[in-house]
Amino acid sequence: MIVITAPTSAIGRLLVDDLLDRGASLRLVVRDPSRLAPRVRDRVELVVGSHGDAEVIDRACSGAEAVFWLAPNDPAAPSAEAAYVDFTRPACAAFARHGVARVVGVSALGRGTPLAGHAGLVTASLAMDDLIAASGVAYRAVVCPSFMHNLLHQAGTIREQGRFFMMLDPDRKSPVVATRDIAATAARLLLDDAWEGAGEVACLGPEDVSPGEMARIVSEVLGVPVGYRRIPGAALRERLTGFGTSEAMAQAMTDMFDAKNQGLDNAEPRTGESTTPTTFRQWCEEVLKPAVEA
Repeated sequence: MIVITAPTSAIGRLLVDDLLDRGASLRLVVRDPSRLAPRVRDRVELVVGSHGDAEVIDRACSGAEAVFWLAPNDPAAPSAEAAYVDFTRPACAAFARHGVARVVGVSALGRGTPLAGHAGLVTASLAMDDLIAASGVAYRAVVCPSFMHNLLHQAGTIREQGRFFMMLDPDRKSPVVATRDIAATAARLLLDDAWEGAGEVACLGPEDVSPGEMARIVSEVLGVPVGYRRIPGAALRERLTGFGTSEAMAQAMTDMFDAKNQGLDNAEPRTGESTTPTTFRQWCEEVLKPAVEA
């Protein structure tokens, strides 16, 4: 039995489909089962509730061999540590209590770099990894740079204004990754019972790309001019808090982008094992373009 947390997330949805196609027995921890496709609900066990709730995650882990762990986005959290580390504490107790053999989690690049200790959400993600590893369970953190998927949140802006906005240096080349490639890596690890101990598996797209190059590729794929505009950290914090993000989480977000602008995502060497197949252009053609044109 494999437990999947956040099964309706951008990564979780793809992971569930992949594992079901491979015949895996799944138990999903989900707040709202109505968000699951009927074809999924009919083929899985459900535990309804938050996977940050001690009673819920305890029920989910009973008899489980492996767990996919993804801390949910919580912009209203009082701190990044609360959103990642404190949220994960009940699960670590459940892993140990029920003898879960393997846990695969989604985390961030940067471990071992000088920037990692001051990188906001990344710093909290790495602390979460340490907490899970300390529980004694065999653990693999799937460590990632920025997601291509994040650009989907600006599909309307691209369509209506012909531009997109980020805090990143327009000329800073760094890896990005497609959520489907993260899900494929997680599925492989969850189905493999040969690994032990704690470690990381990097997911890096096949090329480094700057925001300026992203704008060029998006323009070519859409057939219309699309520009990129860099926004300062103060403006990003103001925008985030205006949408209800806590001051601490807004600061953690800007700290993360500050670290990325200093090369946080560039420290991991690209190898055959860490290189994922989906290019940014391919993702734009297959995912972004339909969203913008919808």
